[in-house]
Amino acid sequence: MWKPEDSSVQTQRTDFLVRFTEFFKPQESCDSNWISFSATGLRADLESKLFGQHIASRIILKAVNRFMSNDNPEKPLVLSLHGRPGTGKSFVSKLLAENIYKKGMESSFVHLFISHYHFPHSSQIDTYKSELKQWIKGNVTNCARSMFIFDEVDYMHPGLIDSITPYLDYYYKRLDGVSYRKVIFIFLSNDGGESITQTALRFWREGKDREEIELNDLETSLSESAFENKESGLWQSRLIEQNLVDFFIPFLPLEYQHIIQCVMADMKAKGRQRNQNEAHKLARALEYFPKFERVFSVRGCKTIVRRLD
Repeated sequence: MWKPEDSSVQTQRTDFLVRFTEFFKPQESCDSNWISFSATGLRADLESKLFGQHIASRIILKAVNRFMSNDNPEKPLVLSLHGRPGTGKSFVSKLLAENIYKKGMESSFVHLFISHYHFPHSSQIDTYKSELKQWIKGNVTNCARSMFIFDEVDYMHPGLIDSITPYLDYYYKRLDGVSYRKVIFIFLSNDGGESITQTALRFWREGKDREEIELNDLETSLSESAFENKESGLWQSRLIEQNLVDFFIPFLPLEYQHIIQCVMADMKAKGRQRNQNEAHKLARALEYFPKFERVFSVRGCKTIVRRLD
């Protein structure tokens, strides 16, 4: 008579199959099989998945396309993304990773640092500086086309980010035999969010289209607000002082129409039937500011996924 297998036997068999599969799975390597930039893919993603960010979309696409098509760049690409929470800064970083690395954010060549998690204690800043430099050097030695994303730079201890300044400079072609010229550094910060909002609100009150806002309306104020904010990780930073940041990129606060677009896109991504009534119902339930005009979403698209679920 047939008898069911003991659960421990089933578990052992499952574990063996998992290990067997992992053993024969292709290992990620630093070559064109795993790292291949898709300019058309990035353009399509920015157009269909990122909403209300005409400045960021245009600058990022041009900057990354130019950098990735150059086999011998003069320096690493350094992008500093600024704006209120929920406007798309982290999302854009994810899109970049997905259109450069086959494994996207899961790639062993993409490295994410979150200030409050990786660098929590101000008393250990010297240790963090040493570890950060060693981590970057070791990973770039392993793969020249690495990407480093620093989230919550506005909460980073002042002076910490300056420890990697030599890696970003034009002057140093190699440091200790390692070239950093093909690396992408991305800094995400809420710094400048208020000045971006005030500019967008001024355009709205003057009856102008938000697409009329240009980079030169905001870039100077962004770099100044980051450099002069004593609570920011970029306070009096050599990265800004020595002009090592290639672009300060503003992310505008999102309006009601953009929230609707976010909801509809998330419905599509989840394979759900898109429902305009449900999207408007969800969008109306969110907070908007200023108090009376209610032009911009307080949290942008940040809580859409959770609310939709």
